This record gives sequence, structure tokens and C-alpha cells, in this order.
Amino acid sequence: MLDLSKPWPLTLTRTGWLAFGLGFVAVLAIVHLIDVPVSLWAQAWPQPVRDFFFATTDFGKSDWFLIPSLALFIVSGLLALLIPKPTARRALWQVTGLWAFFFVGVGLPGLLSNLIKRVIGRGRPELFEQHGSLSFQNFLNDWTYQSFPSGHATTGFAVCFVVSFVSPRWLPLMLLFAIAISLSRIVVGAHYPTDALGGALVGTLGAYLVRNFFAARGWVFRRRADGRIEMRDLVAVKRLLQRRGRTSYSPPGSDRVPPADRP
Repeated sequence: MLDLSKPWPLTLTRTGWLAFGLGFVAVLAIVHLIDVPVSLWAQAWPQPVRDFFFATTDFGKSDWFLIPSLALFIVSGLLALLIPKPTARRALWQVTGLWAFFFVGVGLPGLLSNLIKRVIGRGRPELFEQHGSLSFQNFLNDWTYQSFPSGHATTGFAVCFVVSFVSPRWLPLMLLFAIAISLSRIVVGAHYPTDALGGALVGTLGAYLVRNFFAARGWVFRRRADGRIEMRDLVAVKRLLQRRGRTSYSPPGSDRVPPADRP
């Protein structure tokens, strides 16, 4: 299982970025050799399978995650300013921090992906017959030349790690979600496999970058003495829930009318 407490995934360290970058470029070069065959093969899958991925691919749109998290961030932040009770206020600020992390953790990688794809300007698979798999029109706002990296794959992997940083037990399921979103972009003919790999990289590293930024400031996460990062305890939230549980609990038979009060 991937150790999410490390500052960066896999074997990445402060001194290993150059080797990692060169290695990833080499992987892209190798995968590019099968870009077209894999794309054509995936697009020829049975129609029921393709229908599933056509339905799945929409969940890679960042709006599904950014709009709710921003709305909840605003609501919980306003409530934290208005509610006078100290414990409830602290709990709301902690929840507000969570929604802020979710919004930035998904939004920043998505923004980076959109900037990169416009700078690179790679043609999408639908342009293959006219221009091949390596056609480029840089700095254009034409969506047909915004293939690398895949924005949906970026969002899928960003969501995967943002959720897993908060609750590591969700990592296997969230990885399946991210892979399904990335694969769907190939099946529907919107991206090549290398585009999906690029999106996976941007989404993953972007989520780690945001988590590390928050941890450096003690927001939601904290950095331990050994350099590993862990989520801060939601002490106020736990106290509030425990208090509510004690208040709402009624012992068996407490709803019975005492003998003296019976008619």
C-alpha cells in the first residue's frame, strides 16, 4: 500500500526530481509507440462497455467537486463567524479548513493542467487522420489542440489523493475511480494513453503539493519530526459529536410516565 504520509509519492525526494522527470519522459516516449493502436482498440470495445465509460467520463469534470466544496466552505465559514459557542465555532473552522483543502487540492491541479495543455497544444485523437498523433498548435484556445495532459485524468487523480489524505482507507477505491476516469477518456476518443498518464502525474503531484503547503502552515495537516505528514485531529468536531451523542441519548424506559404522574 502506498505510504501517504511521505511528503511525495513513490521514491521522490528533494534530490530525485531530475531523475524522476527524465524517467517519466522516457515512459511517455515508450507509451507513445502504442498511443494510436491502444486508442483505436479501446474505441472499438463493445457498445455496452463504451456506454458505461461515456457515462463515467462526466465524473471527471472538476465542477462536480469544486462547486460543492466551495459552497460548503462558504457556508461553514459564515456559520463559524456567527455561532457564539466556542466548541461549535472551533469545529466549524476545522470543517471549513477541510473544504478549503478539498477545493484547492482539486482546483489547483486542474488549473495547472489547463495551462499546460494550452502551452503544449497537442492535437486530439480526432485529428489523427489529418495530422498524425503528434500535431501541435501552441497557445491556442481551440479545444481540439488541448490533448496533453488530460484534464479529466488530472481531476480524477487529484480527487483520489485529496480524499485519501483525509481518509487513507479510501485509497484503493479512489484509485479505481481515478483509473476509470482516465481510461474513459481513451474509450470515448478524447485523449491518447500518454495524455491520461500526463493527467495522472499532474493530478497526483498537484494534490501532494497542496497537502504539503497546508501542512507547512499547520492547516488541516501537520509535519512530524521525521518529516512525514499526517492529518491533524479534529478535536473540536469530535467533542461536539460526543456532546451531541450524550445529549440525544435516552436510557431505556426514560420515556415512561412516572407512577405519580399517571392519570
